[in-house]
Amino acid sequence: MKTEVAIIGDRFMRPIHFQQALEKACPGKLTYRSLELAWPDEPMEHGYQNPGMAGLKEYLGAQDEIVEFIGEAPVLVNHLAPLSAGMFTQLPNLRLVAVARGGPVNIDMDAARAHGVSVVNAPGRNASAVAEFTIGAILAETRNITRGHDALRQGNWRGDLYRADTTGNELCDLTVGLIGYGEIGSKVTKLLRPFGCQILVCDPYKTLDDVDSAGGVQMVSFDELITRSDVVSLHARVTPETTGFINAQSLARMKPGAFFINTARGPMVDYSDLYEALNGGHLRGAMLETFGVEPIPAGDRLLALPNVTLTPHIAGASMRTVYNAANAAAREVQRYLSGLPPLHPC
Repeated sequence: MKTEVAIIGDRFMRPIHFQQALEKACPGKLTYRSLELAWPDEPMEHGYQNPGMAGLKEYLGAQDEIVEFIGEAPVLVNHLAPLSAGMFTQLPNLRLVAVARGGPVNIDMDAARAHGVSVVNAPGRNASAVAEFTIGAILAETRNITRGHDALRQGNWRGDLYRADTTGNELCDLTVGLIGYGEIGSKVTKLLRPFGCQILVCDPYKTLDDVDSAGGVQMVSFDELITRSDVVSLHARVTPETTGFINAQSLARMKPGAFFINTARGPMVDYSDLYEALNGGHLRGAMLETFGVEPIPAGDRLLALPNVTLTPHIAGASMRTVYNAANAAAREVQRYLSGLPPLHPC
């Protein structure tokens, strides 16, 4: 007897990619139903915006529509669809939810446990993509790539960017500090090392691997990192400990003329304080991939600053990310059908 799998994808993690991975991992064992949501053409929502969805973040989909689609299926392969406490009560047959993302922020985990539903995720699915993007972000800021691009688009040839007092230093002459040494931060160190820069890492829950330790990467305290670094790049997770910890006090301790890079998550940064540090000239520039509110409001002051590079939360967007996530979900379904414990339980 075949197991029914409900697949909820979107226009990035398309259902067909999930199904292809599942068919390869579990040939002849599954039947499928698929739903495609409109993200990223439509923005995600957060639990504080809708009744009954408190605590959920970064999701898309109406509760009733999602419950009706999942129906009697015991397995859900999911990217962004929400599962709230109220939704779990309407899905008594559900036993496994494979979330194809780094964290199950669209799932009420307390409710999942209370209803006996196993939730698994796909840590590191976009680590390579975000690490590569981070290198580009650092170069865009330190070498005035964004400044030159913006000027030329407006018909202005900025020869002054070649002046000694405006040009940027090469990475080999800079100290780069990475806050967070998880799947992404540890990959960034590997990509940075050939540039010859001094690399500092702060992560109280990790130790350097042998390769980075032998390569001269240093594990330091948060205070030492932000005071010594010419570039500070954020790669931590949002926790009560890290929420808002990049604020006026920490920014003031950074080197005058330093750069700040955020390819992680917006809630860790007080963007009002960051604006003041950039507008007042204490920081030379910033590259911001994520924001406290997304999409960033049209009138946000950061949009008008000439020393900021902005992108719309796209660092993890690559086809490798898609295949990594789909294959990770398929492996978990395969293990579930075989009676094996999950690889990445939440």
